[in-house]
Amino acid sequence: MATLLHIDSSVFPGEASSSRSVTAAFRKSWEEQHPEGTVIYRDLAADPVPHITADAWSAGYAAPSERTPEQSAAFAARVKLIEELEQADAVLIGAPMYNFSIPSTLKAWLDSVLLLGRTAGETPSAQGTPVVVVASRGGSYAPGTPREGFEFVQNYLEAVLKGTLGLDLDFIVPELTMAPRNPAMSDLVPLYEASRERAFEDATTKAKELAERLAA
Repeated sequence: MATLLHIDSSVFPGEASSSRSVTAAFRKSWEEQHPEGTVIYRDLAADPVPHITADAWSAGYAAPSERTPEQSAAFAARVKLIEELEQADAVLIGAPMYNFSIPSTLKAWLDSVLLLGRTAGETPSAQGTPVVVVASRGGSYAPGTPREGFEFVQNYLEAVLKGTLGLDLDFIVPELTMAPRNPAMSDLVPLYEASRERAFEDATTKAKELAERLAA
């Protein structure tokens, strides 16, 4: 049965988080298709990956026999994350927008799994693995909106996940999530509700389609 690597990075728990709510809907649909499958779950808010250190970084370019004990320990932690990515048949990532970009915890995970000559380079080890990113945001940064130029989530993740890791990338984008809580955005509540409904529908549909694709 297929293995799903599910990563959440929102600092807010449960239904208080738009990205977590949508990734939960995706996972539920996925597990309905794969009741005997495996889910590897990482909550980067509750259990953060350490930010990259000099030892963890330099160990990737040193022969195993030449690594210091500190380098070996730091590199072993990176390898565990890399192996989770390589073992996954599909990847699900919750990536809310914080200050126009991704959470630092998600960046830390990416810094660990990006390893030139293994996950990155001419033949990335996880190349072709489908990845669905739930990129929630409080406003709208879609093309044609006033803040289009402040969108550094989708464009960054496309460069890293697709362009560098070689993953088969797809996005679900719940937007305007601050509308129900910000009086200045009250006129946008109907657009928020439509976006939220579409995100849940996309999550359920994409999970089912992906599960069927992998089972074929």
